[in-house]
Amino acid sequence: MGKVAVIMGSTSDMPVMQDAIDILEGFDIEVEVDIVSAHRTPEKLFEYGKTAHNRGIQVIVAGAGGAAHLPGMIASLSPLPVIGVPVKSSNSIDGWDSVLSILQMPGGVPVATVALNGAKNAGILAAQIIGSSDKCTLDKILVYKEGLKEKVIEGAKKIQK
Repeated sequence: MGKVAVIMGSTSDMPVMQDAIDILEGFDIEVEVDIVSAHRTPEKLFEYGKTAHNRGIQVIVAGAGGAAHLPGMIASLSPLPVIGVPVKSSNSIDGWDSVLSILQMPGGVPVATVALNGAKNAGILAAQIIGSSDKCTLDKILVYKEGLKEKVIEGAKKIQK
């Protein structure tokens, strides 16, 4: 079974990042949750990025608002795939600063980036990465996707005349 880290820059990011935690737990994927601030706890950031793979972490979902350096810095330190979640925070410029800080990574340091406050999609993407090598998780993703399809079909039936 896979293990995903969900980290964020501060506790104020938790309401957004909870969506990733919930979706991962729904797929029965073990989740490690922590606060790792790129600016306020750089020593912890370095240690976390360099050692996450040693604890069995397979994917890191990193959420941050404002300047949003956490996902990119973690990606620079870790051999693991990193999914960045830009968070629209109180000090954000409509979230664009966070989006661009995560999206515009230099060559050689990739960060998969989801939509602003898109932690649910980050959780799904992390599960899909785990599912690429874990049949049990893959089967759960297939059921989830079928459920999405069924919701659309049922919604269409309700509005058709």
